[in-house]
Amino acid sequence: MADEAPTGLRAPTLAGPIGPGIDRVEGRLKVTGAAPYAYEYQPAEYDGPPPLVGWIVPAEIARGRIVAIDSEAAERAPGVRLVLTHANAPPQAPWGPLDAHDRFARARPMLASDVVRHYGDPVAFVVADTLEQARAAAFSIRVRYAPEPFDAELLRSLPDGRTLSKMDGGQPARSEIGDAAAAFATAPIRIDAEYDTPYQNHAQMEPHASLAIWNGPRVTIYCSSQMVDSHQAGIAATLQMSKANVRIVSRYIGGGFGGKLPYFADQVLAAIAAKRLDHPVKVAFTRQQMFHLTTHRTQTFQRLQIGADRDGTLLSLSHVAWSQTARGDNFVENVVQPTRQLYRCANIATDDRVVPLDLPPSDSMRAPGDAVGSMGLECALDELAERIGLDPVALRLRNDTMVDPTRNLPYTSRRLADCLKLGADRFGWAQRPQAGSRRDGDWMIGTGMASACRGNMLRNASAEVTLDPSGRLTVRLAMTDIGTGSYTVLTQIAAESMGLPTGQVRVLMGDTDFPPTAGSGGSFGAETSGSAVFRACEALRGRLAAAALADARSPLHGADAATLVFADGQIVSGGSGALLAAHAGRL
Repeated sequence: MADEAPTGLRAPTLAGPIGPGIDRVEGRLKVTGAAPYAYEYQPAEYDGPPPLVGWIVPAEIARGRIVAIDSEAAERAPGVRLVLTHANAPPQAPWGPLDAHDRFARARPMLASDVVRHYGDPVAFVVADTLEQARAAAFSIRVRYAPEPFDAELLRSLPDGRTLSKMDGGQPARSEIGDAAAAFATAPIRIDAEYDTPYQNHAQMEPHASLAIWNGPRVTIYCSSQMVDSHQAGIAATLQMSKANVRIVSRYIGGGFGGKLPYFADQVLAAIAAKRLDHPVKVAFTRQQMFHLTTHRTQTFQRLQIGADRDGTLLSLSHVAWSQTARGDNFVENVVQPTRQLYRCANIATDDRVVPLDLPPSDSMRAPGDAVGSMGLECALDELAERIGLDPVALRLRNDTMVDPTRNLPYTSRRLADCLKLGADRFGWAQRPQAGSRRDGDWMIGTGMASACRGNMLRNASAEVTLDPSGRLTVRLAMTDIGTGSYTVLTQIAAESMGLPTGQVRVLMGDTDFPPTAGSGGSFGAETSGSAVFRACEALRGRLAAAALADARSPLHGADAATLVFADGQIVSGGSGALLAAHAGRL
């Protein structure tokens, strides 16, 4: 529709709610407790009895098999409706596949076999009338295991590391330009450093939770999900059913930042139990269970070799990183990515290696790879600056580049040098205390600096906009808001694109019944979904303008399309104007 818009048609530029800022559109709901999160959701379309409550029983060994499960006491316990184990769970698709285009849409079977993959792996699921009844019954279950040898130590297992074809984001896991090894061997100054970073776990305010309701062949899962469309595909694959019969709803999310990119046992087990019992079932992870039932940032071990001239000019950069992945998985942390992009160097070699361990799966967490990889690179550069007696800021400026060094592509824009200079000036970098000169008791107080980079990713997204006769604009898309302000951002974009006050815009999100998007993740959410909303509004503007120009009853009939402006809820041309609502019925 946008291609059919009259030429010259425009909306005001930075004249609306973008720029000065507005209150969070969902802020009042959240601070008053009226915003329903997954565990407390009460769907308007459901008026039956309260949901039953599930409790997950975790494995108590690190690896092995289940020999026997005694669940008789749990099955007889007050209020218990169902005890699921691998002996009575329904058939599901096998885990994977590893080469899936969307790893968040892979099948994730639960209680599908007697295999225990890691500590905390679900071995049973109890459903009862109340949380207390389900929990009490779960603790009465006795599981006998056949433990197997396990390996959970990254540093001890580095020789088992292997390079896969791709890392997170699709880039090759290994790259080289020039001859980094030869340049390092002949460099006047050489730094050979090793670093390791720890495991880190998400601790969102809202634990993962799901409520599953079946209506005939279709299941609706109210959950805490960053990517509802991916989870729809994953649940459908796991339960071997049509994607059209799976609806994922995630209206409000109490924090995500990577921890809710995949879907987990709560969604699968709630759906299975609700189907078996023909009754809604909800389940939430405890805070302790989140450490074993969800993903985490992997531990890394990194080796950096830097060769340089005595003036600090980089001659060679080599960065090899080892990251833990779950045995049978293939997630690769893109630790070496910053080394490929940040500084000018003719000889760069990088390698991301994975080490399979008997631990829960690792996955994206808050600037995945970039954060820990930048740490290794920047620490090694600081060691170089110390070795040659050069200011660390000056070292970075000396090796700044306007071209991606490993792909030989010019950056569209790059302001790192400006940032470094401005930051040094504002922080009084030149007057910083000498290293080791300040103490606070037993602690030495230092001053440092570092650079970092983060890729600008874009994904596919779509949106639907509707203008009703009252002049209210409704936006629908399967985007999510993990607390980062998506509701507000998209409201601002839609309002400014249509020349409407924000109070006349309503954004509906987090539902797979709405037009698909990539969801929230990788810092691409607002840019990707915002573009989709803008384009949908652009198409609507075109149709409204065409109607206003063509309708003989319109005060804009016959006006020059190049003069039309959408502002203050009207279409205006010169001294004439008409409310958008007046044209809604003419489409």
